[in-house]
Amino acid sequence: MTQDEKQKLGKTLWAIADQLRGAMNADDFRDYMLAFLFLRYLSDNYEAAAKKELGTDYPKPVNEEDKRTPLAIWYEENLEDVPEFEKQMRRKVHYVIDPDYLWDSIVEMARTQNNELLNTLQAGFKYIEEESFVSTFRGLFSEINLASDKLGKVYAERNARLCKIISEIAKGLTQFSTDSDTLGDAYEYLIGQFAAGSGKKAGEFYTPQPISSILSAIVTLDGQEPATGKCSHLDSVLDFACGSGSLLLNVRHRMGPHGIGKIYGQEKNVTTYNLARMNMLLHGVKDSEFDIFHGDTLTNDWDMLCETNPAKVPKFDAVVANPPFSYRWEPSEAFGEDVRFKNYGLAPKSAADFAFLLHGFHFLKPDGVMAIILPHGVLFRGGAEERIRTKLLKDGHIDTVIGLPANLFFSTGIPVCILVLKKCKKPDDVLFINAAEHFEKGKRQNQLLDEHIEKIVLTYQFRKEEIRYSRRVDMEEIEKNDFNLNISRYVSTAKGEEEIDLKAVHAELVSLDQKIRAVTGRHNKFLEELGLPPLP
Repeated sequence: MTQDEKQKLGKTLWAIADQLRGAMNADDFRDYMLAFLFLRYLSDNYEAAAKKELGTDYPKPVNEEDKRTPLAIWYEENLEDVPEFEKQMRRKVHYVIDPDYLWDSIVEMARTQNNELLNTLQAGFKYIEEESFVSTFRGLFSEINLASDKLGKVYAERNARLCKIISEIAKGLTQFSTDSDTLGDAYEYLIGQFAAGSGKKAGEFYTPQPISSILSAIVTLDGQEPATGKCSHLDSVLDFACGSGSLLLNVRHRMGPHGIGKIYGQEKNVTTYNLARMNMLLHGVKDSEFDIFHGDTLTNDWDMLCETNPAKVPKFDAVVANPPFSYRWEPSEAFGEDVRFKNYGLAPKSAADFAFLLHGFHFLKPDGVMAIILPHGVLFRGGAEERIRTKLLKDGHIDTVIGLPANLFFSTGIPVCILVLKKCKKPDDVLFINAAEHFEKGKRQNQLLDEHIEKIVLTYQFRKEEIRYSRRVDMEEIEKNDFNLNISRYVSTAKGEEEIDLKAVHAELVSLDQKIRAVTGRHNKFLEELGLPPLP
């Protein structure tokens, strides 16, 4: 499927969502819409694998009136073989789905307005969570409330609404070939559209694709192959505030499906955590290739990362993040001795920006790269933040500071920056990129076009200097500025007033005056010949 067709599918599904959600909050309807899209993916993937496994034994409906799925027919005719078949399927696709809960079965119930659709869906979601493949799908649909009054006041109303929603989604999907890659792109498109309608809440789960592209490019450029210009392999990548997982998937897209050993993400919001797991699977990332943890990054409650034996704590080749800006937190006294913070100190309660940064930096490999989106305040605020910033600079860990235009996010209009950090930084300077004025103005949000993204990435990659855009600044100058990293101190976008050469201007005026006098003299001669009075 071409990119245009994928975009068209996304727009078709969004039009359905926009039409059907009515007065329902965009965030609430998003969860239903994306859950059904995910069920479609699981079903298609499972049925394709079953067809391959069963070969010529895979049945076809006897007649057009038989609306059972082929797998439902096979199950009914081969009850004794089902346990062994499901055992094989768990080995190959790592999960099973009872035929009653497959997408086509659900769609047929919706088409016929079956009164048991809602109950069947509830049972299906529970089955997938508890029996399908427990470790990957546990709690996956926990935030999908099919008994919500938002769907209807009584069971019959809710059932009818679900029949309508599922029928329309199914109708929209029939126009397109929907492989996993296509459904994954449609899922991403819908997340972006729902983010646009969610205002400030969107910041919890969505990083705009252009910004995501910049971060993913930065962490995959080091150790690159000359032929492709891309990093050949990353053993691991971490996003400790991963939202719906789009930033991690962007890194994977740049690396190729086999370019990353494993993807790691952490997310505090349970709804968003579920979105991230669905997003991974929808993009063809196997359950063995990712680990998304539901928990609080700042308290570091992921057992894998708070292992008491330092030798067992994993480190990552790349760390990317778009954590909540200026998040208020309450660090306890014990945090002062936390291995993540004790060398640098604690971020202030009013803004956890540096706490997030230090968390990610602690788990970065010595030769790894970290790119994090933060508000500009981290560049110049005083107090505890100044002390942390100063030590990071003195230790040679801040590699690049990139200033982005304002109004790029759905959740805030403030301009933000990207900090690039390395533990083994080679150049003894900091690259400043001031891209604040390089964007296309949009109706609601400003946009970074491909040309703007490419300019930032190439400037970073080759540490290029350009007047009013980028500059390499040595540590001596930064120290003279009291370790203040305010970008405009080093790269101003202001154009100086053009110098006026008064001597040249005077000479030009004298010359013009002489020409005027000469022309006036000739003109007066003509007037005199005509008997007319001369010009003064």
